[in-house]
Amino acid sequence: MHAQNAALFLGQIPNPRTGEAEVNLDLARMFIDQLAMIQEKTRGNLTSEEAKVLSNALSNLQMAYVEVGREQPGSAAQPAAPEAASPPKPADQPATDKPEPSAPIASPEPETESRKKFTKSYGP
Repeated sequence: MHAQNAALFLGQIPNPRTGEAEVNLDLARMFIDQLAMIQEKTRGNLTSEEAKVLSNALSNLQMAYVEVGREQPGSAAQPAAPEAASPPKPADQPATDKPEPSAPIASPEPETESRKKFTKSYGP
């Protein structure tokens, strides 16, 4: 389902509602990043066939993202595979005796404005 959504927002699949291809690189990247996260979190828990399907789908979508990003004039497309750069391992990070608790970040905006950022519109 994530791969289909990414393909939809890369213009590879026509929008079922309008019948036309649409390109939204931000949403496509979100779905591609989620697939990469799923791949990482399920590593070692999938059959070789499942891992291969996931890997192929992810690499095909990343390549399509790069191609569409090049075609879009004025797009600020980021590299499609930032997850390829491995994060530093815990052993590489300096050791601290005690982690400091973090306080919740309060938004300066009223709560209703803050919630609007995370709602998604599916129609006009």
